[in-house]
Parts: sequence; structure tokens; C-alpha cells
Amino acid sequence: MCGIAGIMSLSGAPVERLAHKLEVMGKLIAHRGPDDKGIWCNSQQNVGFAHARLSIIDLSSNGAQPMRGPNETVIVHNGEIYNYLELQNDLKHKWDFASTSDTETILASHAVYGEHFVDHLRGMFASVIYDEKQQKLTAVRDRFGIKPLYYAIIDNIFYFASEAKAIVPFLHEIETDCDALTQYLTFQYALDDNTLFKNIKQLMPAHSLTIKNGSVQIRRYWDINYEIDWNHSPEYFYENLREKFQQSIDLHLRSDVLVGAYVSGGIDSSLISALSANANGKNNLGFHGKFTQFPGYDESDFAEIAAQSAGIDLAQMSITADDFRDNIENIIYHLDYPVAGPGSFPQYMVSQLAAKQVKVVLGGQGGDEIFGGYARYVVAYLEQCIKASLDGKADNGNYVVTLASIIPNLGILREYKPMMQQLWSEGLFGNLDQRYFRLIDRSTDMRDEVNWEALSKDNMFAQFEAIFNSPANVGKEAYFDKMTHCDFKCLLPALLHVEDRMGMAHGLETRVPMLDHKLVEFAATIPANVKFEGGNMKQMLKIAFKDVLPEKLINRRDKMGFPVPLKEWFGADLKDFVQDIFSSQQAKSRPFMHADKVVQGFADEAKFSRKTWGLLSLEIWHQQFHDKAAEWKAKLL
Repeated sequence: MCGIAGIMSLSGAPVERLAHKLEVMGKLIAHRGPDDKGIWCNSQQNVGFAHARLSIIDLSSNGAQPMRGPNETVIVHNGEIYNYLELQNDLKHKWDFASTSDTETILASHAVYGEHFVDHLRGMFASVIYDEKQQKLTAVRDRFGIKPLYYAIIDNIFYFASEAKAIVPFLHEIETDCDALTQYLTFQYALDDNTLFKNIKQLMPAHSLTIKNGSVQIRRYWDINYEIDWNHSPEYFYENLREKFQQSIDLHLRSDVLVGAYVSGGIDSSLISALSANANGKNNLGFHGKFTQFPGYDESDFAEIAAQSAGIDLAQMSITADDFRDNIENIIYHLDYPVAGPGSFPQYMVSQLAAKQVKVVLGGQGGDEIFGGYARYVVAYLEQCIKASLDGKADNGNYVVTLASIIPNLGILREYKPMMQQLWSEGLFGNLDQRYFRLIDRSTDMRDEVNWEALSKDNMFAQFEAIFNSPANVGKEAYFDKMTHCDFKCLLPALLHVEDRMGMAHGLETRVPMLDHKLVEFAATIPANVKFEGGNMKQMLKIAFKDVLPEKLINRRDKMGFPVPLKEWFGADLKDFVQDIFSSQQAKSRPFMHADKVVQGFADEAKFSRKTWGLLSLEIWHQQFHDKAAEWKAKLL
């Protein structure tokens, strides 16, 4: 895990102060790699790279970056190539390896396999290679977007970096992208390559970018193939899932330093903790954050059960309102720009705890989107059961969708009545895309606080619908398949953004074994009635690993998903803190927000909701990156 950055002239003209600019970019990503740093420049070809290293594999100087190969190629790489040992073995007769690092295997693969080298990589990565002979730059991002890569073209100069903040100083003006802002206010994440910084783009997951002769080309190199396998029994899928999951765990444990694990008390993290501890006795550290001030937010009992079952030591911390007040500005800074929900706050705190003992942790991201871990999937399944009963079609969408099958799981929906009302408010049994859009639309309760006249929300549904009803989903009758596919494409990259940035804020690498692409490709072939039998969330994991997971975790019906007591804090301990932020002169001048309406909302406790987090994050971001733009440039340049 590292930080990367670079500059390349698209016109061939000299880049003014190239080395200095690379030093600036290196400083802004230094937290990602506290172990070492390096800069490489080719002033004749007007290109250069910067790197900040977190040493995980091959701790010697042989693994330092930027790394230059014997064929006049240079690479900067962020992430881990888990199959690097297998690649070294395959390529050792065609490449003289000078190190045991995974980075060099990318250079070797590029030399041997050409533009298809990325197809051979198994892991998480954002990597950029420059070929001095061809004067060609190639950038690739992993299949799911676990590792970030941003870029911008400014005055015919191409800039790239692991974090957008490393590009910000070179923008002529720091402006907010209105399309990205509308997407954020609607979904709390972007649907495309836009970022909240106008003119800074993100290379999308599973895409590569090449530059030659000043021309920038982007292509998708991988996608999920949803060819459902109807020829095998559930037992076949359970057996193969166990095998592929364990293989992913083994690969993710490859490291020359200790590996710990996040332990939330849910299925995903508990399973990963248990399998990793069994595979390697050295990985016996778990980390957990809890909120103990208010009832209904503390999951430490379940985390302790998971840790005890896995045989690992559990380090815990209690997270308070003071922690929020003291760290929220750092959190928004490290995020680059607001994304997703308030989970970034506890993630930041637990990452800080973990970084005191390890350099690498395993996390459970991806499990909810692959195996059905969100309550809204149960709501949709319930609707499909009702529809099938009314139509006399129990076999609908390759489910066995009877009302009897959902009854054991209805208890989990007790706390989700508002969600059900929202999903069914307009058009029960109607078009699912329209109703699912309403369900995930976060902007519906921001009519007063947001100045929608300054933004355009007209095409938001069209952008969403293009993904929800993409060719991969055409013809699918199972609501579960449609919803999980959409969340996998849209929500998951936002959560991975948080996962990366909150760990790297503390120089901590987070690995996500659920997102091994071979495991995901296999999961995409499993019928919905196996993955989500009876509307039971993560039913397949519970059955396949019933001998690994504690019974109390398998049977629990109250998994919270790391909730934060914002309602309670914003109504008491943090009320003045939040009001002060929205009462500033800068906040009142934002063209997209009515800050006075936000403050007025604090008189009604029912309005302390997720929207407050979203608008608060946005305001702090503007204060940090926009209001201090001149200060940024003067200090850095």
C-alpha cells in the first residue's frame, strides 16, 4: 500500500518546475506511505513520478519506488498483487527479477503480456507505467475500485495521484462540479467519473488509461458476467464457496508484516477473522470500535463472541462525541471530498487504533452487496412474495417466493417500516427501478436546506436507471439480483473510497478478501434462491460456514452496520458545534445551500438525520478546500 502521483506533458513542451511539483504532490500523499519516498524524472520527455511507500512485501530497498525495469519502463504502484509469487514463477524465464516485490511482477507482466497484462493481476491496485522507448503512459485501476486513482488535464499537462488533494494545488480555480454535487446530494456518492472538484476525474474501476502522442484513451478491461448456473445443487455452491473463500483469505494474508482484522460482530468480519486466524497463527489481532453512551449502538458483545470463537485478541475503543468534534475536519480532509454516510467517522477512529499495532488489516467490504446484507433486499423480497401469491406464481424470478418462506425473517423489518412506506408509497408492484431510486434518494428531505434552483436534478433518474437496467440486469425477474447489481456498481465504490482513505490517513493498509475477483465471478453465477433463500440476509454464508461462525452470530437479527448516534449528539453534546459551523459567514454564502434553514431544523429533533451529516460534511469540505484555496497554493507552490 502506498501513495502515487505523477505528471506528463501532453504536448511535449517542458513542464515548468517539474521536480518541485512532484515534491509538492509527494508531500500531500506522504501519510499513505510513511516508510519511504522517491521521485523519478525524465526531463527530456517531460514526465515524472512521485511515490510514498508503506512497506508490506519485500521490506528491503529493492522494493523501493518509483521502480525502473531493465527495459526502460518505470512504475509507481499502490496496492497489492496477491498472486505475485505465481506471476514470478511464470515469468522468471522471461524476466530477470531483481526483487521479491509484487511491484516488479507488474513490470514483468507488462513486458511479457503487453496491454493485456492487467488481466493477469489478482489483487487491489492503482498502477502507472511509463515506457521511455515508446514514450507511452499506461494507468490501470483494479476491478472494483479498491485503490483510488485521480487525474486532471491542466494546460495540456496530465496530472495523476492517489488522492485528489495532490492535484488541487495545480487547478487555476478550485470549483465545485455541479453534476457531482447533485449526485452527492441525491445518493451521497458519484455515479460516474466526476468528483466534487471540477476538472478532477477518477479513473473508474476496471478501466485502463493510456497516453501516447498526447492522446488520452480510456477503456474498460473487465466486467462481471452474470451467467446464472442452473445446473448444480446448492451443496455444489456451498462447497465451492468455501474453497474459493479460503483461497482468497490465504492470498490476502501474504505479507512480510503482521496482519490484523476489523471485528464488527457481523457475519462478514467474523468469518474473515476466523478463517484468517485458522490459516496463520500470527494473525491474532482484532480491532473494534463501540458507542456506549446510548442504548442500541453497542455491538461489542457480538464482536467479543466473534473474537473468542476465532481465538484472537480483541482491542476495543469507546468512541465519543469529543472524538467527533476533534477529528471531523481531519476525516473530511483525508476523504478528499464527502462520500457515503457517517460510517467514515468510526472507521477513522478504529483505523487509528489498529495502526498502533499493525500495518495491515482485513475488512469485510463487499459482503453486503454480493450476498445480500441490506434490509431493503428483504423488503423487496417480501413484495415479490406478495405479488407471487396474488398471481399464483410461487416460482417467480427463480425464487421459491411464497409468503410462508418470508415469515421467519419478518422480524428483521420491525425497524424498517419507514423504508417500506417509502418503497411502496408510489406504485406497489410497479417499476422497481423507479421505486428503488426513491428508496436510495437521499435528497427527498432536503427541499428546504438545498437551493435546488442552482442545481439540476432532472437527469439523476436517467443516470441511475442506465445502471439499474443495464444489459447485465435485463430479463432478471428476481428483485434481489437487480438491487445487488446496482449497489455493487454504485454504492460499493463509495464504501471502498472510505475504506481506503480512513486507513491510509494513519498509514494503514486495508485488504478486502470478499473482493477477490475470482470469488466475485463465482458468486455472480449463483442463483438468487441459493444466495438469498427465504429472504434471509447472507443465507449462503451462514449455511456454507455454519461450522466456522458462532451460532449466536448466525441467528442474530439486529446487525446495525456501525451506526453512529448522530441524532443524540447533534441534539445535545454537538448541537452548538454544528450550529456554529452552519452559522459562519462562509456557510451562509454557499449558492447551493440555505444554511439558515439547516440551523432552524435543529429546533425539531426529528430533523437530526443522515442529511445533517451530509450537509455538515459538505460545508466542512468547502471551508477546508475552497475557503483556504489561496492559502493552499501560497503554502505549497
